[in-house]
Amino acid sequence: MSISEDYWLTRPEVGERLKVPEKTLAQWASQGKGPKYHRFGRHTRYRLSDCIDWENAQATGGAA
Repeated sequence: MSISEDYWLTRPEVGERLKVPEKTLAQWASQGKGPKYHRFGRHTRYRLSDCIDWENAQATGGAA
């Protein structure tokens, strides 16, 4: 994915993508876990590329 194709996701959008509640994402953020995020004033945003990188890093088990 090129930088020009990257875009920002809201916490509800990331929650839907990962199938977890927004509250879980907020807890992860306060614990230093979960996808990398950025704050713009009161607004929390996640870069799609950061979410994909984090998702790929979570893979465990399976065939190598």
